[in-house]
Amino acid sequence: MPRISVRGLTVEQVCAISDSLVGELADICGCGTDNFTLECVQHTAVFAGKIVAAYPFVEVAWFERGQEVRDKVARSITKHVLELGIAEAEVAFTTYAENAYYINGVSCE
Repeated sequence: MPRISVRGLTVEQVCAISDSLVGELADICGCGTDNFTLECVQHTAVFAGKIVAAYPFVEVAWFERGQEVRDKVARSITKHVLELGIAEAEVAFTTYAENAYYINGVSCE
């Protein structure tokens, strides 16, 4: 935890930034790199009846860490995606409630 889902980038692009990105995010969040799950969501984007290139969209699902950390994480992700030569990227956060998140059937609350 956190779980980072990436759309609109190839698996190769995500692999190219994965080590440096996760290392930087671990520093920002004050946790180990093994706390992060990074996944590529492959999908087909459609607009006006045609298949089109998808824009990069990164979703971070996590337990809230505050505005300052959230801002730093968003800037870090954006920086790494833009370094791939991508013109624009969007980052969104989904926050889990500890009383609604279970590990092996036990609440994290």
